[in-house]
Amino acid sequence: MSKKHHQNSWKREINDIFRGICGGFLFGIPLIYTMEVWWIGSLAKPRLIVMAFALMFIVVFLLNYTEGFRKRRNNWRVDEAAIDTIEAMAIGFVCSAFMLWLLQEITPETSLKESLGKVVFEGVPFTLGVALANQFLGESNQNTSASSNQKENSINQLHATLADLGATLIGAIVIAFNIAPTDEVAMLSATISPPWMLALMAASFVISYAIVFQAGFSDQQKRRQQKGIFQRPLSETTISYLVSLLASALMLFFFQTVTLDDPWRMWLEHTLVLGLPATIGGAAGRLAI
Repeated sequence: MSKKHHQNSWKREINDIFRGICGGFLFGIPLIYTMEVWWIGSLAKPRLIVMAFALMFIVVFLLNYTEGFRKRRNNWRVDEAAIDTIEAMAIGFVCSAFMLWLLQEITPETSLKESLGKVVFEGVPFTLGVALANQFLGESNQNTSASSNQKENSINQLHATLADLGATLIGAIVIAFNIAPTDEVAMLSATISPPWMLALMAASFVISYAIVFQAGFSDQQKRRQQKGIFQRPLSETTISYLVSLLASALMLFFFQTVTLDDPWRMWLEHTLVLGLPATIGGAAGRLAI
């Protein structure tokens, strides 16, 4: 019994951390495509970095004290809130560093001071996303009545599929529309090599899959049971990723970031770079339905 309880504790701990990571990506991705934050972080003096760190700790501590990203706490305790705050900031910084490394804004040649500044300033929305993950995106009640299950089973497959594709398209546009016309897309496309583009594609796919099917958000079990033409976890994620890429290409063309006169490789590189926030937005859109 004790061993089983210990295993359940570890499983709950992993689920909480995983949910926090996905919440960090949902909140942090838009700011990661802002070059002004890169510059502020790279030029920030140590005193400013410490101040940003301290302010972030206070804000996240208050969020964790009132709600927290874990499900285990039943009452307000300062020590638990402090531990959760340290863990949330650590998760946020790791997510921030991973994305900056993936986008080649941090490389082995980047100085420690510049890397630290970028990670801390870009880590703010990631850390807030971790702290708010359970409050805004936590798993809702998954108990459904028999009549509800029967009604769900009677939904037309085509209707369910179109609903998911529409939600993906809307979510992709909401998140990526403000990023599409910016210079950051072109800058990143010019600096990221083809192997890193493949890594970017893989990260987009994995993060999208994790948000919808592994993080425990928004009736995850119900989504797994939903009936549709492509609605199996892998096939749904694949189709949604393609829809997000199509939305990215259309947004880039709308803002004339790419034109019909540009080579196909430029279209591909720009679309894949914008496809990361668009895919995460598409995952958020599917959570909303």
